[in-house]
Amino acid sequence: MDMKRRDFVKSAGVAAAAIPVSKVVASGAASLVARPFVFARIRYSSGSWDADPKMPSNLLNSIVEYTPIKVEPRERVISLASKDLFSFPFAYMTGNRIVRLTQAERENLGLYVRNGGFLFVDDCNHDVDGVFAKTFEQEVERVFSGREQLRRLPNNHALYKSFFDFPDGPPATSHELNGWGDDMVHEYLQAVEIDGRIGLLYSNKDYGCEWNYDYKNKRFSTVDNTKFGVNIVVYALTH
Repeated sequence: MDMKRRDFVKSAGVAAAAIPVSKVVASGAASLVARPFVFARIRYSSGSWDADPKMPSNLLNSIVEYTPIKVEPRERVISLASKDLFSFPFAYMTGNRIVRLTQAERENLGLYVRNGGFLFVDDCNHDVDGVFAKTFEQEVERVFSGREQLRRLPNNHALYKSFFDFPDGPPATSHELNGWGDDMVHEYLQAVEIDGRIGLLYSNKDYGCEWNYDYKNKRFSTVDNTKFGVNIVVYALTH
């Protein structure tokens, strides 16, 4: 199975040359990357950007457990306004409070996504009427417009079969099933797509809290709920 190489612009400059951050080699359903995958967490100037502190290490453990992808064992915290962001093909943003970006953060976010970056944004409120959801979506409208708007992602999208198969779309979280939030199961995710690929993936399902436990506790779980996180990372590195 052939998988696309993901070229990424390291510098935000107009004349910057595209460089391959990850060299993907396909072998069946597995992919190998030439350099270790780094989980980059976005720090922004408002809100609670550092929610769910155990989630990254747990997801990284799953990537090691299920795939041949090499990983950096610790997350990196990157400012949304920093040019360092352009060194990472995958970034994660979360929170449960108000989101008010600076103009520099908005500009960097737009450049990052349009130049090949993949940003996974997860609402820690798991609530469509929550303050994070309302204010983050307002920020997205300020940064993206036209064909780049946030839209519903169909449940047969390639994301749901990038590694594990999720034929019904995004798996539900315990917060949704137990009514912790808006008392509804969100049946789809949303995304900003650029040139046929996801540049920004947005969830109201609160996967961060769902995956926020020590990886050693996975042995007590009947079903490993981090498998969908593996799909997100694999998609980000191969499209």
